[in-house]
Amino acid sequence: MNSDIEIARGTIDIEIEALVKLKDSISQNFIRAVDTILACQGRVIFSGIGKSGHIARKIAASMTSTGTPTYFVHSTEASHGDLGSLTKDDVCILISNSGGTKEISDLISFCKRFAIPLIGISSKSESTLIQNADIPLVLPSAPEACPNQLAPTSSTTMTLVLGDALTVALMKRRTFGRHEFSILHPGGALGNQLMQVKHLMLPRQNIPIAQHDTPVMEVVLNMTHRACGLAIVERDSQTIGVISDGDLRRNIDKLEARVAKEVATPDFIYVDPETLVMNAVDKMNEMNIYNLVVSPDGRNTHGILRMHDCLRL
Repeated sequence: MNSDIEIARGTIDIEIEALVKLKDSISQNFIRAVDTILACQGRVIFSGIGKSGHIARKIAASMTSTGTPTYFVHSTEASHGDLGSLTKDDVCILISNSGGTKEISDLISFCKRFAIPLIGISSKSESTLIQNADIPLVLPSAPEACPNQLAPTSSTTMTLVLGDALTVALMKRRTFGRHEFSILHPGGALGNQLMQVKHLMLPRQNIPIAQHDTPVMEVVLNMTHRACGLAIVERDSQTIGVISDGDLRRNIDKLEARVAKEVATPDFIYVDPETLVMNAVDKMNEMNIYNLVVSPDGRNTHGILRMHDCLRL
């Protein structure tokens, strides 16, 4: 009797082989599907029933979160009023492994009647869905991992991966990058990772700023009052250096007699306000520092990013 581990590995092997076949089957119709979705003036309407419906929902969710507006319509509910969700500006992606279930016929007829572009995904090239789709995406013939060849396994995996491939292709074509991703994912761990420095920095009005000829002891009092381990030193409204706690310790012997420019470090590290917080933290770790000047050019300071503020995320 096979062990559970052997069964698991065997299942994965079968589905990997199915994905290899899927990879080899990608054709010009895939490009046509991407072009059609990009040209859509409305939404991409996904539909399916059973396991295909679950997969359709997941693909729809992935596309929605990466810049392609989608909506899911259950194939059965479509025949009972939900066809009203589709408009002539939409594109319909209909998923059915067999491609011939009764529930999808009304959707196919509706798309035909109102000239709504129909992308069909099925494993049966001779099925009603594929024969009527404007853009047929046929899954290659591959055995299900189910030992009875009944439960959708390899077929649903191929459909899901095909949906991921469409999603990624659309992202690339739309140049949907980290900035766009952060706009649609403001909450949770993803939102924190993709937050920009300007949204977390201590703003200019809340940080110690000293003129180049300000006595250092006055700078120390300001740093202590604002509970900030870094002060900005300016001349003619331009940043010429920074004073850190380390700079103060290194100059402790003649501190009372010095002015800000004599103690400041002129070659300071700064980060652009548009930088992701996660990248700014990498820079602080690399340079072994705990504060970063936030500036687009190293001359005009917008604020300070503190490590402990980043760690709070």
